[in-house]
Amino acid sequence: MKLGAAAALVTSALLLTAACGTDDNSGLPGAVDFSADHLECGPRGSLLASGSSAQANAMEVWVNTYQANCDDSQINYKATGSGAGIQEFLQGRTAFAGSDSVMSDEELAASRAVCADGGQAIHLPMAAGPIAIGYNLPGVEDLVLDAPTLARVFDSGITRWNDPAIAALNPGVTLPDLPITPFHRSDGSGTTDNLTQYLNGSAPQQWPYEPGKNWKGKGGQAADGSSGLVGMVQQNAGAISYFELSYAHQNNISTVRIDTGAPEPVAVSVENASSAIAAGEVVGEGGDLALELDYATREPGAYPIVLVTYEIICDKGNNPGTLDLTKAFLGYAAGDEGQGALAEIDYAPIPDRIIAQVRDRVAGMS
Repeated sequence: MKLGAAAALVTSALLLTAACGTDDNSGLPGAVDFSADHLECGPRGSLLASGSSAQANAMEVWVNTYQANCDDSQINYKATGSGAGIQEFLQGRTAFAGSDSVMSDEELAASRAVCADGGQAIHLPMAAGPIAIGYNLPGVEDLVLDAPTLARVFDSGITRWNDPAIAALNPGVTLPDLPITPFHRSDGSGTTDNLTQYLNGSAPQQWPYEPGKNWKGKGGQAADGSSGLVGMVQQNAGAISYFELSYAHQNNISTVRIDTGAPEPVAVSVENASSAIAAGEVVGEGGDLALELDYATREPGAYPIVLVTYEIICDKGNNPGTLDLTKAFLGYAAGDEGQGALAEIDYAPIPDRIIAQVRDRVAGMS
């Protein structure tokens, strides 16, 4: 059923914070259209999901669009971080989890206890995009870094902005003699996992740590969630951190261009990240759609620090009390309208050959 346009927008606005667990640092553009022409509503009711803060802005649009067009349905998504979202799903507390990294073998085995009828968790890629390296350096509007230098910065091996390694990548730029304050996530984060996949894959000598959701580098300061990192960069001259491009754009934070070894350094953008995402290959088995990405690409114009956010569900044995509503909501998110909304908020839609498989998995949920 449809709500009237005015009532839909009022209801949607009231539910923004509660539904998505976001705050002012992850706000959307002022005029976001929550209308939909072909949204098929599920049953009335509510469901709870949690996880990735990287997809918080995408979820904000998807949740509000669904609720604005479907009477008496409430989708509560809490951006608690990928690690926490997976744990809540494994505890049977949520209908699905959002994660920017794939579950471990141990987590997949544990999912059999929450998925009934012999089912287990599978990954559904639903949104993608670049991870921006954001910085606060007064007077420096264009900054280039490469993987070895970035690894040393985040591992406290380079501690001042006028270090010769940074200066060599930025000829003609006056770099201040200012301490570098790197910030990382305090919570288990798929964004951290993807950043460290890039650092370890492109600069293994400078970043010898095993990639993962929990930060392993030396030194630096920590903050909770992508929005927490945004706040720290905004408040501290000399700060540098990492978060999804949508956060950087909405908060007017300067971003690093990456020297990948291609002829020109590559700026962070949806377009420049799309080629790396499109090259992703499905490596999951038995209906699982986990992807493998090339973090060390040197293709001209290809931005290498990217992530894919997955919705994690049971292949079978989902909670019957929320099954039909979950199928309707995820069906919308994976559909043409849900995917079409992503580019407007600095995400990349999932490639056609993969999102078609996602739609099949959603339709087959039981």
